[in-house]
Amino acid sequence: MPPVISIVGKSKSGKTTLIERLVAELKRRGYRVATIKHSPKGFELDQPGKDSWRHAQSGSDAVVVSSRQRLAMILPQDHDATIEEVLRLLGPDFDIVLAEGFKKGSALKIEVHRKELGEGLLLSPKQLLAIVSDEPLEADAPQFSWDDIAAVASFIEEKLISKWPVAEAVVVANGSPLTLSSFPRQIIANTLLAMVSTLKGAGKIKSLDVFIRRKK
Repeated sequence: MPPVISIVGKSKSGKTTLIERLVAELKRRGYRVATIKHSPKGFELDQPGKDSWRHAQSGSDAVVVSSRQRLAMILPQDHDATIEEVLRLLGPDFDIVLAEGFKKGSALKIEVHRKELGEGLLLSPKQLLAIVSDEPLEADAPQFSWDDIAAVASFIEEKLISKWPVAEAVVVANGSPLTLSSFPRQIIANTLLAMVSTLKGAGKIKSLDVFIRRKK
C-alpha cells in the first residue's frame, strides 16, 4: 500500500486548502496522489430514487457506479472504517495518499494551525510529524509557514515517499490487514514478484494484486 499522511486540525483551520495545494505541488513533481476525506457525520452519495440507491435498497452488499468519467463504490458500513481499510479499497497504484481527518488513526500526521482559532494544538506535538501554521509555536515538531507549500511537499517527499520500499507486501486476512514487520513484507513481495514475473504475459510488474477466497 502507498504511504499515507493525515492532515488534521481544528474546524475551519484550512485542512482542505492545504491538501489542495499539496496535491497540486506533488502532482507537479510527477507523483500519483490520492486523497481520503473522513466524514464522521456521514454523507450521501446515492440519492433516493436513483438507480444506485435502488440497488442498495434491494440489499446488495456493494454497489459500483461506472461511467467514462468516474467510478464510485458504495459499500454499506457498520463501523467507522480505519485508514487501513480504506487503503485496501483504494489499491496500491499511488505514490502518496493525503487523508483529511482521521486524527485517531495510526497514520503519521501534520496539523494545520490558525492563530485566529485560539491557542493550542488539537494534538500533542509528540503525535505530529510536522505543523503548518500562520504563527510560530512553542512545539517540539518541525514547523512550516502557510506560504511555503513547496517546503511541506519536500518534507513529505523526504520523510515518506523516498523512504517507501521498492517492493512491499500487504496481507489482508478476512478483511483485516495483518501487522507485518519489514522482513516478512519483503520476503512475501520478492517471492510473489519472482514467481509471477516468469508467467507468460506478465511483462514488467509495477504492482501485483493476489486475491484468494476459500469456498465455504
